[in-house]
Amino acid sequence: MAAAEQIKSLIKSFGEGDDTRFYATAMQIAALEAKKGHVALADELKKLIDNAKAGKGRGIGLVRNMPVNAAQKELSDLLELVHPDIKLKQMVLAPTIVKSLKRIVHEQHKLDLIREHNLQPRKKLLFTGPPGCGKTMSAKALASELRIPLFIIRLDGLISRYMGESISKLRLIFDAMHQFRAVYLFDEFDSIGTTRSNGNEVGEIKRILNTFLLQIEKDDSNSLVIAATNLPEHLDHALFRRFDDIIVYKLPELPEIKELYKSRLSELNLSKNYNIDKIAQESINLSYADISRICEELAKDVLVYGEDEVSEAVFLDNIRLRKKPF
Repeated sequence: MAAAEQIKSLIKSFGEGDDTRFYATAMQIAALEAKKGHVALADELKKLIDNAKAGKGRGIGLVRNMPVNAAQKELSDLLELVHPDIKLKQMVLAPTIVKSLKRIVHEQHKLDLIREHNLQPRKKLLFTGPPGCGKTMSAKALASELRIPLFIIRLDGLISRYMGESISKLRLIFDAMHQFRAVYLFDEFDSIGTTRSNGNEVGEIKRILNTFLLQIEKDDSNSLVIAATNLPEHLDHALFRRFDDIIVYKLPELPEIKELYKSRLSELNLSKNYNIDKIAQESINLSYADISRICEELAKDVLVYGEDEVSEAVFLDNIRLRKKPF
């Protein structure tokens, strides 16, 4: 039989949704049984672990298996489940942002150690900045690095669909954070985060914001809460102190633009020798998403017309069209 400490670790990691530690402990138990000569049992345990990992990776029934009382069945309508596979090392971002995201991951990997010293890891995050600059992608990368799901909550849809019930739905989402460890991304956060002193705001939106502030203040789950907005200047100032980290995303500068072009062109097998310095200079004031789409359009042009026909001039034309679509 497995040692008592291993059994306790297994139960604790399952309760906290720490898949990495759960599978590692299960494999230790299997190895221990193999050493005792219980080869058949060890092999069966290993197969069960492999099957569990495969099922987890597919996200089979994750939302359906959330607590099943009548109100909580609605969670599947409130949360969009994503199982991302992008890692931080695959992303092109400003060094300061990469450093902040890595620190969050490192702290999350040391949850127990940090809490043993009466400290709290970073888990309540505010991402601000222009569209297409990596906010949602960063949330995906954090979920992938921590090997937990990502749930996206579209706040504007929550308000419009559940007008009059939005507060109860919001509480339901925060309750779920204790049941299922994940990254919970509140997208388009400015739809509720506008200043409470704005007399033009709908009364319910102010109440939703107050509820959000209360819920995030008292949240002690092992989940990560991320609020993302393109309009930080519209946010109520009371919000900022509720977050452990505020990460400000900006349009890429020349070093990031060149790195992203090299990365995307390589991924798309575009081997033609373009002048990246000239192309990057022309791409200033474009977002990361814009640059990625330009590369994809170029790849399609190569497939349709052939590489010889897709000159540097065509490349630059695509950039200018993206900058001035009308």
